[in-house]
Amino acid sequence: MSTLHFDYLDRLEAEAIHILREVAGQFERPALLFSGGKDSIVLTRLAEKAFRPGRFPFPLVHVDTGHNFPEVLAFRDQLAAELGEKLIVRSVEDTIRRQRLREPGGKFPSRNPLQTYTLLETIEEFGFDACIGGARRDEEKARAKERIFSVRDEFGQWDPKRQRPELWNIYNGRIQRGENVRVFPISNWTELDVWHYIQRENIALPSIYFGHPRTCVVLPSGQLLGLNEHLHLDETDEIVERQVRFRTVGDSTCTAAVESDAATIDDIIEDLLQAKVSERGATRLDDNISEAGMEDRKRNGYF
Repeated sequence: MSTLHFDYLDRLEAEAIHILREVAGQFERPALLFSGGKDSIVLTRLAEKAFRPGRFPFPLVHVDTGHNFPEVLAFRDQLAAELGEKLIVRSVEDTIRRQRLREPGGKFPSRNPLQTYTLLETIEEFGFDACIGGARRDEEKARAKERIFSVRDEFGQWDPKRQRPELWNIYNGRIQRGENVRVFPISNWTELDVWHYIQRENIALPSIYFGHPRTCVVLPSGQLLGLNEHLHLDETDEIVERQVRFRTVGDSTCTAAVESDAATIDDIIEDLLQAKVSERGATRLDDNISEAGMEDRKRNGYF
């Protein structure tokens, strides 16, 4: 790889480390939202570079839908233990019972929209004033509207029309009582940047990101959804065995796989260079509920 490419990753890394240190300096009770997916794993590596040999100035927090991939949950627990950092897990299942929420119906009952309730409960429980996440602008158009420091009101809601300007590397974390900020240190990264950084840093990942055989349901769109106990299928649904990998790892009921033999990070990068559809566009069924599906959820408090 060229020196120019390494310089580009160095600049992205330096920006993200600066943002993480700004969070530590400006907020009293921050948290890092950590799912065990590749973007949040990259954030933990950046946090190590920002704060080691000290401890992270925030816990790792995961909102577990109960529909997550087992491989990812196992990796989440393993990495948190290796880092020696506090991991807080809160369950959407518990929130459903406590708030008497309606379980999603249909063949593919995603709990992703219900994560909002659990996240807001968790923010209130621990008094978090900033939540760090791995969202990137290239993922989806609503995320492209977000500032790096994105203010939420006392109800956890986001108003894209009332965002603060961010000039150069100046981030304004000032908030009123009850408000909180969502922070996106890798907002300016692309999916390819993330994989180049994983390659450079030799970062371990859950096996689900690499090509493997999996029993899948063929959707009308042609997408492949990994067969799991949470799906409500019909006898007419087509079940196939395919060699697949996952580009993103959300709720197993709405995250499709892509066919791939990629066994190494080099293979994955080559896959991405040929891809014509964005990461979420290729894999996330819940983003297609409506033209503004993600933005509507973000306005209501979704991460």
